[in-house]
Amino acid sequence: MNIINQCVSFCLQLVAQGQFRVLKVPLGFIKVLEWFFAIFAFSTCGSYSGMFKIAVECKNRTQSDLKIEVEFEYPFRLHQEYFHAPTCKSENKEPIFLVGDYSSSAEFFVTIGVFAFLYSTAALSIYVFFFEKYKENNKGPLIDLGVTGVFAFMWLVSSAAWAKGLSDVKTATNPDEVITMIPACKEDENSCREVHDPVMSGLNTSVAFGFINLILWVGNLWFVFKETGIIAPFMRAPPPESKPAAPDAYGQQGAYEQDPYASNQGGYQPDYSQQGYNQEAQYGQGYGQQGAPTSFSNQM
Repeated sequence: MNIINQCVSFCLQLVAQGQFRVLKVPLGFIKVLEWFFAIFAFSTCGSYSGMFKIAVECKNRTQSDLKIEVEFEYPFRLHQEYFHAPTCKSENKEPIFLVGDYSSSAEFFVTIGVFAFLYSTAALSIYVFFFEKYKENNKGPLIDLGVTGVFAFMWLVSSAAWAKGLSDVKTATNPDEVITMIPACKEDENSCREVHDPVMSGLNTSVAFGFINLILWVGNLWFVFKETGIIAPFMRAPPPESKPAAPDAYGQQGAYEQDPYASNQGGYQPDYSQQGYNQEAQYGQGYGQQGAPTSFSNQM
């Protein structure tokens, strides 16, 4: 019980110290999407099992078999899957094997999905609980960038390979194609037909999830690249250009453009008002001194 309590307390401490806000930014949020879609990709492919039905109707109805079920499943080694078909010559039946081995593309796709799921789980744990150490010395983002690039490339290759493999699986499990391999169906006196087609919607979904994972991992390259800080020096704003002060600008403008009135009329300067008022004051004083006599009697 003590060990269990210690483990529970340790987990609670980790949760309390976790930086879950990183899941709200694109770096962590896209990683969560990668985690989910990786599960959908390998589960829809790895857990598939299908079946189709055909009917062989012989001339002798007692030798016919109208409910032949043919089953196949992941990893799609169809050459190992077989069913028994009537010969229409006796009561005996002969085994008929399907054609093709498509396990390589299917297993490669599932393997990439499983490893992508494991890496996404580890990356999310580091983002939440050890984000400071992740950014320390810039090693974490660089490793993350390299691994993300590898997985993006692997999703491209595995999804394309599995899409081609699925197309071949559909052809090999087409009831019309399988009927051509039954010897009794090659005789005109016998009749063969398909009863039930295999359901391939799950496999189609797995291919779609593969390409969705490709888009997610390629898009995540940019956000991981930003964490490396390589692009930071190139994103700095350029220093503002120095502009001359307003008085200097007016002073320079005055040096090139002179006032035509100032050149023709030298007395028409800014201090003209002071001189004018001073002269007017002097005229006023002179007029006051030489003005009218103080009394009429003195003139007389």
